Formats: sequence, structure tokens, C-alpha cells
Amino acid sequence: MSSRSDLIALFLQQYFTNEPYSLTAISGDASFRRYFRVSTARQTYVLMDAPVPQEDCGRFVATQQSLAVAGLLVPQLLAKELDQGLLLLSDLGDQLLQPLLNEQTAVDWYRQALALLPKIRSIAATSAGPLPEFDQAFVLRELMICPEWFLGTHLQLELSEQDWALWQQAFSLLSDAAMQQPKAGMHRDYHSRNLMPQADGQLAVIDFQDIVLGPVSYDAVSLLKDCYVKWPPALVQQLAIEFYQQLQQRGELSSEVSEQTFLRWFDWMGLQRHIKVLGIFSRLYHRDNKAGYLPDLPRVLGYVLECCQRYPEFQPLALWLEQHVVPLLAPEY
Repeated sequence: MSSRSDLIALFLQQYFTNEPYSLTAISGDASFRRYFRVSTARQTYVLMDAPVPQEDCGRFVATQQSLAVAGLLVPQLLAKELDQGLLLLSDLGDQLLQPLLNEQTAVDWYRQALALLPKIRSIAATSAGPLPEFDQAFVLRELMICPEWFLGTHLQLELSEQDWALWQQAFSLLSDAAMQQPKAGMHRDYHSRNLMPQADGQLAVIDFQDIVLGPVSYDAVSLLKDCYVKWPPALVQQLAIEFYQQLQQRGELSSEVSEQTFLRWFDWMGLQRHIKVLGIFSRLYHRDNKAGYLPDLPRVLGYVLECCQRYPEFQPLALWLEQHVVPLLAPEY
């Protein structure tokens, strides 16, 4: 069988017939995908190397088409070889939103990013079929990544029956709360590293292939309680309330849902996501040999503690984390 580099060369030669090009690694991400910049004398492109069966290029292509039709700025698809997991995309540049965020710019950027979410929420299916549903079983599967990879593998903690019962109770509360929310198209990883400001001021959206049908608050939580950057709780709440009001104005949220109820949904959805991410970042290190996410673990744990301490239902879990996890994690960084 040809090596991966040979397959890539053959794919690019079919597109760049008699046109010299150079290939430069850009980055990988929290998956098996790799990205390269393809440069010619005329312009640049991006090659996505997503090997089968670990990645599903067909799903990426179907989602890209649906997002583009919905009016979102996404990479254009120029050539594809789905059986080999290779895509040639338009080049949106290198500028991510994260480095542009500060106390003066954050609110405007976040409002612009939140304003794109109705287009994502409008998607319920792609050419590949109905979106997968972020149902209760899905939520619980994600939550279980934390005890396996963060508590067990990363921190080497053994849970007693009493400990495990505490976690199971929290998981049950979080999965039940997630199912109370209206469902809509959900990017599932909508944050400052997956948004790219363009020269004309628009925000491009990337890393969208895992879109599902899920709780209406999820993408806003992912954005405002970003695993890679943290803002004062008052600012997050201000923007969350604006988001709540927009949902009601658009008729996507019943007028019977109070602001207090929505903020609880929002916070608990964030708690679900951050518990999952503790496991994901640990798995990336121990299974996939990607250490770049380890410095973000304390921030993510901080989000978990902050939410658990705020709500009586999770205060026993907060105490457990303070006793068993904080002393192990803090010295590591």
C-alpha cells in the first residue's frame, strides 16, 4: 500500500496539473486530522488529511454544504477523495479569534459570534441524513470520559462505591437537565479557536463536522465559557441573558421559560461540557500523545468547581473535588 505522503502527492497532482506547489504543515487538532497549506505561484489552499476509518470526510463535506447554504462563511470545498480521506479547501488564513480577544474587544466579538448561531440552529439534516441526536445516552457517554481518563488514567484515582454514587447522581441531574431544553442544530465545539476573523470583518466557522441536534444553549456555553480563555462571570451572565432574550424574540424559546431557568440550563450545560473536556484533554495526552491541552486542565476544572459551588445539587461534588482532585492537579502546573 502507498504511504500517506504518496497518496497526498497523487491527490494534489490531479488538481494542480503541471502547476508546481509546495506543502507546509499547519497544524493538527484534537482528532486524527492534519492540515497543510498548499502554496502555488497564484494562491494558497488548505489540504485536510483525515485518514479513514478514524475520520469521516463524507460527513465533513455534507456539513460544509449545509452550513454554506445556511449563509455561514466556511471553507470552500475544491476537490475531494473521500475513500482516502483527503480534501482540498479554500484558505481562510491563520487568524483565530482567540488572540484578538481582550477586555475591550470581547463583547463585540462575542455578540457577532452569537449572531451566527441561528444559522447553525436552522440545520436539522444534511445530505447525509438527519443530524445525530445529542440525546440522554449521548450526554452520559460524554460524561463517562471524565472518570475513565481524567480521574482514573490521569490522576490515578480509584473511586469508592460512595464516590462513584456521587458522580452518578451528578451525571443523572445533568443529563435530565439537558433533555429539558429545546433542540436545534448544534456545532458542538463553538469557541474562539474555531472562529476565524476575515479581512472584511466576517467570522468564518471551522471544525464543524461533529454537528448534532442538541440543547439550544450548548453552543453559547461553549463560546462564553471557553476552555481556552476565561472571562468574569458577570460578563458571561450578561451575554447569556442577551442570548436568552434573542431566543425568546425569535420564538425559539417559550415565554414560559424564565431567565432563572435558562441560566440554570446554561450553567448546567457548561458543567456537562467541562466535565467531558477534563476527560477529553486527558485522553488526548495519554492515548494520542498530545500534551498541548494539559495546561488548560486547571482552567476547565475551575469552571467545574465554580458551577458546582453555585448550585446546592452539586455542592457535595464540589467538596469531593476540592478534597481529592485540586491537591493533585494544582502542583502539576
